[in-house]
Amino acid sequence: MFAVATFSLWLLDRPGPWYRWKVACLSGLTAAGLGLALSQVITHFYERARPFDAHPHDTLLLLSPSHEPSFPSDHAIAAFAIACSVAFVSRRVGAFFLAGATMIGIGRILVGLHYPGDIAGGALIGLIAAGLVFWFSDGRITGLVGLASRVTDPVVRPGWRALDRAKAARRRAGRSA
Repeated sequence: MFAVATFSLWLLDRPGPWYRWKVACLSGLTAAGLGLALSQVITHFYERARPFDAHPHDTLLLLSPSHEPSFPSDHAIAAFAIACSVAFVSRRVGAFFLAGATMIGIGRILVGLHYPGDIAGGALIGLIAAGLVFWFSDGRITGLVGLASRVTDPVVRPGWRALDRAKAARRRAGRSA
């Protein structure tokens, strides 16, 4: 659902030269990719067993096991990179994404796949990746969004026009009543 919400930012952004949500979407996905690349580097230097491997008698595993290193949590990295990128664009919408990322992290702990430190480390890496993308992109993301929008805008434009017509009809109906 988190991935669907992220891609929805792109599709729900009104066609035109203002790319606020499309920038948030592409920045978030780019930050997630950067964060996951950083995670691969970290796991080569630091390998931590997952809770169900380290404490087999103390952990009730509720999902199928993964035997990749526990630290950092890739799910937390991706979720927090996206959430922080969205928060850089809009605090209000970012708060919802941050709440979702937090729920993903807590869920990973509750099902026995990660320690709290794995989630905190993933959140920090996600924040750093989002900050790096935000800081270094400096207009490059907007240029890429503009190019990609040439493909997606014609697809979503009819829906936005229908929505605008429906709003106008409701306004006219409200005035005549």
